[in-house]
Amino acid sequence: MPDQRTPPPGRVSPPGRTPLPGRLGSLAARPQVIREPLLRHVIGGVLRDERTGQARTLRDVADAARISMPYLSEVERGRKEASSEILAVVAAALGLRLVDVIARAQRELARAAGARRLGAAKDPRPATEPVVVV
Repeated sequence: MPDQRTPPPGRVSPPGRTPLPGRLGSLAARPQVIREPLLRHVIGGVLRDERTGQARTLRDVADAARISMPYLSEVERGRKEASSEILAVVAAALGLRLVDVIARAQRELARAAGARRLGAAKDPRPATEPVVVV
């Protein structure tokens, strides 16, 4: 017997069910939203950029930080949310302070926010309407 429950938010109605206007199944009624970049992705990118800029290998930095190479790789790719202690030892292995890594991440986040604002500035809708960048 087919599942008759309402699909969770963000899902389209199953085949055979007609979506109600303005409900979850109506794709035209839902705005498309670009999500904020995740902090773990931004910090991972900062660490990877610094490591590659120094022409160092994952193995070299992981050994200097005394963490596993696969774990460092996962942090750099934004797949793991590293603790501040781990970020501090990786930063030190790269010759940086934790505050340097965070400052670079903040600049990247500000750059991403600026790009979204530029897209929103081109939006002809009145300022009273919520702005959703597509």
